Amino acid sequence: MPSKRFVPAIMFVALFSANAVLAADAEFALSIKNHRFEPAELKVPANQRIKLVVHNQDSTPEEFESHSLNREKVIPGGAKAVIFIGPLKPGRYGFVGEFNEKTAVGAVVVE
Repeated sequence: MPSKRFVPAIMFVALFSANAVLAADAEFALSIKNHRFEPAELKVPANQRIKLVVHNQDSTPEEFESHSLNREKVIPGGAKAVIFIGPLKPGRYGFVGEFNEKTAVGAVVVE
């Protein structure tokens, strides 16, 4: 059993650790493969900041572009990029791969 003088320190560490976990951004993965986003529809929670990790598995660059999310990022072939979005209200937010707009189409669905 810890002595009485260590109890406040233990409580502080426990509280700080709990807040650090709550403050972490939810992380979601999105891939680009054969000039398509996988998954094409990504479901995320509402009212929460999201860390979107996009892995371009193609050998050519692709640009993640979304007017509704106000985001634009070129991802070199074989590379990963992090894109932060939100917090968002429930709805559907479309995005495209600007270099392959006919095939690289997707949406973030916020629930």
